[in-house]
Amino acid sequence: MPTPMSQHKNGWLEREGAFAAFATGPLTDFWRGREEREFNGVDDVPVRYVRFSSPQHDRVIVVCPGRIESYVKYAELAYDLYHSGFDVLIIDHRGQGRSGRMLSDTHRGHVVNFNDYVEDFDRFYQQEVASGPWRKRYLLAHSMGGAIAALWLQQAPDAFDAVALCAPMFGITLRWPEWMVRHILDWAEGHPRIREGYALGTGRWRALPFSVNVLTHSEERYRRSLRFYADEPALRVGGPTFHWVREGILAGEKVLAGATAITTPIFLLQAEEERVVDNRAHQRFCEIMAAAGHPCEGETPYVIEGAYHEILFEKDAMRARALSAVLEFFDRHNSLIYSK
Repeated sequence: MPTPMSQHKNGWLEREGAFAAFATGPLTDFWRGREEREFNGVDDVPVRYVRFSSPQHDRVIVVCPGRIESYVKYAELAYDLYHSGFDVLIIDHRGQGRSGRMLSDTHRGHVVNFNDYVEDFDRFYQQEVASGPWRKRYLLAHSMGGAIAALWLQQAPDAFDAVALCAPMFGITLRWPEWMVRHILDWAEGHPRIREGYALGTGRWRALPFSVNVLTHSEERYRRSLRFYADEPALRVGGPTFHWVREGILAGEKVLAGATAITTPIFLLQAEEERVVDNRAHQRFCEIMAAAGHPCEGETPYVIEGAYHEILFEKDAMRARALSAVLEFFDRHNSLIYSK
């Protein structure tokens, strides 16, 4: 007789066929049970987060999203994690989602210092996660959230029992030669109006047709994401500023430079058809971790064949494979003695 949890996981492989019914029915009902909260981040920027909890759960998964994303977009993932037996917490990073912005043009993806994200996450962890009732604490981070998580783990390697990094931003795919990009970014730093302007080739948010997107092969999930921005325009974030790009590149370098300080069990998922982050940096990270005596799970990135960047928003088969692998990894770190 299959358990409710196994029945739920079986449904992952056939959700897209009736996605609208799922989204307007069970998912909407689940979303109504959320708790939305807020704290003051660096420089008193309001940082929002959402929580889904049950007295029956003794484990929690903290989700750290990528650039421009909001926890509103992560409702489906929260639904699946919650029904797999976990409480779920999802943060909206400064400058995006329902959190506060730093610039008058709220579409510009900007941060003063990448470490502000890390400090915000530390405040979030100390206030909400560390004092919680859970027996086990796990972290699931995507893209920019992966860089934030890795930098934070260098300071707090014992805070989580296990961490899954999904297409982490340890390097950014650049359109031009690296030397040229660095020259432009360094020049822009000396011109405030330019450094806080949109990076070359980017601009305000606009809805791109599914056919040109490089984030997911799932048309249903892509169109649902666009509907969030249509329904709540305040969520929209466009291209990054010159300064954000510079900070993002430096953050990836800091991740690799300080990786040996991370002793947390790490599982790194990689998209085979990646177009946003640099997959070579994932391999380098795993090599550094292995040389330090703390290899990533499997010692190399776990590649999801055929997937674009947003692995957890991909078509059912790819998404189910990735999500199952993450939860199996967390389960392997469930029976160990909790020492915090």
